[in-house]
Amino acid sequence: MAKRSFVRKSLRLVAMALGAVIALMLLAILLFRFVNPPTSAFMLAYQLDNPPRPLRHEWVPLSDISPWMPLAVVASEDQRFPHHRGVDVDAIRKAVSEYKAGEGLRGASTITQQTAKNLFLWNGRSFARKAIEAGLAVTIDGLWPKQRVLEVYLNIAEFGPGIYGVEAASQAYFGKPARYLSQAQAARLAAVLPNPKVLSVNSPSAYVQERVDWIQRQMAQLSGLRYLEGL
Repeated sequence: MAKRSFVRKSLRLVAMALGAVIALMLLAILLFRFVNPPTSAFMLAYQLDNPPRPLRHEWVPLSDISPWMPLAVVASEDQRFPHHRGVDVDAIRKAVSEYKAGEGLRGASTITQQTAKNLFLWNGRSFARKAIEAGLAVTIDGLWPKQRVLEVYLNIAEFGPGIYGVEAASQAYFGKPARYLSQAQAARLAAVLPNPKVLSVNSPSAYVQERVDWIQRQMAQLSGLRYLEGL
């Protein structure tokens, strides 16, 4: 009886702790709809791992970002962004099928999922982390307008070691504010997002240049700047 009572109490404590974490996450997500996040989980991790190195980050509203930039990341990372509810179910099914077939686990992440991961979680490819990421993404999509998702994503995404957000990236690589990025420059920034610690904006490899060209073609095929007008 004493053992059963201990187990029940332990499970109750775990449930209460989990409920508290979920409640805090919901409050943070709701708060960040209106208040700009001062940092992110990925920025904090970088600062812990690289204490001597400065972190470059400057928040700018979406209105101060070239319209080519959100289009570039949508064309590159998540072309169904205007239409899904935070998670692209078809893309996840395809990724799981490929994993079962032995092809390895790929991301299949939407921009909303990447925002959730960068803001709250850690890097990794485990199913547990992906499940939490998906839950957060659905919640974010339900509480934030699509424009806010893009604004937060573009301000916390890593574009190079210690360079977070499109304003810091634009200043570091092109010496200009993000509002003046050209279509080609936006595509170059978007091209390194899959692995900004390895892929370079300043010295693009042949692979990066191929991605830049592909992203620009996709931007045109998506009807250009009109594609995101209805958000």
